[in-house]
Amino acid sequence: MASVNLKLFANLREIAQTSSLSINGDTVSEALIALIEQYPALRELIFEDGDNMKLRGYINVFLNGNNIKHMEGLDTILNDGDEMGVFPPVSGG
Repeated sequence: MASVNLKLFANLREIAQTSSLSINGDTVSEALIALIEQYPALRELIFEDGDNMKLRGYINVFLNGNNIKHMEGLDTILNDGDEMGVFPPVSGG
């Protein structure tokens, strides 16, 4: 299982009360599941309702600077030392 550095932004960071943590998983999906097991309040913000574990349309996940939407999505394979970022929508001026 890969160990990745996961960074949280905006309200996700506020809810988890941390901006970064080490998390394990072989795929992006497994890492996000491990995240919500550790921080259950994040589940409804990251995933749509239901058991299919579909990302909400406004959530962006980046792996080493690349949006997973342009990779294999939630099935994208992780490697030790990867950096993953989870971005909710942010507005302001």
